[in-house]
Amino acid sequence: MHDLYESPLIKRYASKEMCKIFSDESKFSTWRKFWVALAETEKDLGLNITQDQIDEMKEHIYDINYEEAEKKEKETRHDVMSHVHAYGMQCPKAKGMIHLGATSCYVGDNTDVVIIKEGLLLLRKKLIQCIKNLRDFAFEYRNLPCLAFTHLQPAQLTTVGKRACLWIQDLVCDLEYLDFVIDNLKLLGVKGTTGTQASFLKLFENDHEKVKKLDEIICEKMGFKDKYFKVTGQTYPRKQDMLVLNVLSSIAESAYKFSNDIRILQSLKEIEEPFEKNQIGSSAMAYKRNPMRSERISSIARYVIINSLNPAITASTQWFERTLDDSANRRIVIPESFLAVDGILNLYINVTSGLVVYPKVIEKHVKEELPFMATENILMEAVKKGGDRQELHEKIRIHSMEAAKKVKEMGESNDLIERICADQSFKLEKEEVLNALRPENYIGRSKEQVEEYIKFEVDPILLESNENISVEINV
Repeated sequence: MHDLYESPLIKRYASKEMCKIFSDESKFSTWRKFWVALAETEKDLGLNITQDQIDEMKEHIYDINYEEAEKKEKETRHDVMSHVHAYGMQCPKAKGMIHLGATSCYVGDNTDVVIIKEGLLLLRKKLIQCIKNLRDFAFEYRNLPCLAFTHLQPAQLTTVGKRACLWIQDLVCDLEYLDFVIDNLKLLGVKGTTGTQASFLKLFENDHEKVKKLDEIICEKMGFKDKYFKVTGQTYPRKQDMLVLNVLSSIAESAYKFSNDIRILQSLKEIEEPFEKNQIGSSAMAYKRNPMRSERISSIARYVIINSLNPAITASTQWFERTLDDSANRRIVIPESFLAVDGILNLYINVTSGLVVYPKVIEKHVKEELPFMATENILMEAVKKGGDRQELHEKIRIHSMEAAKKVKEMGESNDLIERICADQSFKLEKEEVLNALRPENYIGRSKEQVEEYIKFEVDPILLESNENISVEINV
């Protein structure tokens, strides 16, 4: 179909697995599972429901008669009641007790939590794959000196692997946050119209213990043992959505930072993202290799970060036990944020599995800046030879300014070292000066930090998962 708008998140960016999790099939079959769980538990707690009715409902969990539901919704303008009606048409014996005592949020909210959890678990696998890819990259290049930047100006040296550990660390923070959110997700449970469980208390003849059991048993049946809100309004607290969208935003923020770094490094020709054999960089400039995958990560990440404000505002504006202005917003914001982060991580996995490093370019950039960085060491060596520290400091300042002037105004190479070697005030042989220019003397504990970080913090995380995730992206 080309005559209707299709979300690019589905068409271009998100995986089939994530699209399936948020599909109608997943949603409405989970609604039916909750209706079955309700009927089963109500029967076990003494209501007049037969096993025959429950078996009939179970037979039709997946063969959803969408046409009947859609037809009824046009008439009633109520999605849940339309599906109750459609389910009842397939289950004539159970028709009269489907949804007994419940309100729409029983299936709507509880199903949303089930689907959110499935989505978070898929993202977790992909997050770990990104960490795994970056771990191997960091270890391979733990020794390779490169320019570090502060204020986007060359500062001291670091190593390529050490910088990759900064990207890993962001993702590890996200993983810890993600695990917290997954572990603390709670169902709405069985609470009724305003959260008082009044309808169920009526059904069970004022037996409070049975109503409490109903809540407890259904949540356990649906995989959330002891994970349900004990007190609610009509819905579960929308703060839970805020926490979920915030962790998605956190992942997007980490990916955004990584992608920006790669875009700059590709501009410097030090590191490039993968480039397909037949990929076209520019429609006009055939020689170009644009960092389009990293740019796409940045672009989608911006969308996710902005989207995280939606549940925060929704949580703030739920009047008393609920208002319905959350519904349409959540229907768009939650699935699309998941699809977007799924697309981001697919790209992140793809880029980190094929980063191309150009050591000679990196070395060239280091050599251009190292003379300035080496001046402190040269100064100390010259003082050891009897020089005056203050006088030599002033000479280095003047030589540095002249060398910088040649580089910036004349486009020539940095001749600071030649100037110092020629200045007899320093009393240093050329070899002694050149010894101060070894890059490995300026990377501090970069190599050791990489090795220790990987050994003690990254590898223990990766031990839990031997699974390698492969992803497909549209380039």
